[in-house]
Amino acid sequence: MTITEKVAYLKGLAEGLDLDTSKSKEGKLISVMIGILEEVALSIEDLDENAAALGEEIDAISDDLADVESVIFEDEDDDDFCGCDCCDEDEDFFEVECPNCSEELVVDESVLANGTIQCPNCKQTFALDLSDEEEEEE
Repeated sequence: MTITEKVAYLKGLAEGLDLDTSKSKEGKLISVMIGILEEVALSIEDLDENAAALGEEIDAISDDLADVESVIFEDEDDDDFCGCDCCDEDEDFFEVECPNCSEELVVDESVLANGTIQCPNCKQTFALDLSDEEEEEE
């Protein structure tokens, strides 16, 4: 039973009491209260209908947004992209072996330009020798 049906039932009960709404103070009070309840019930019913309609519109917008996201992000591979500057594909990295502990180190061009590096494993600082790499490329 909806709230408007309950108010209608209450109104029918009040009418069945044959209250004098023109002369009796109690009858006037009950009549006004039932009138207010009817307005509140209709307002609540309208709000429920509007909320349901908004819910349907939000669902449709959500579906449309999901379609747009799938078109925009379909080419991106989440495993290759971490969202930081460290994954810049334009930057070249090189593998260098520490002469002290034989640890494989990965360095970028800025470290190569510096010419020296400190091994994070053994803490030994050594100069980078690029002559072997250049001979292999030729």
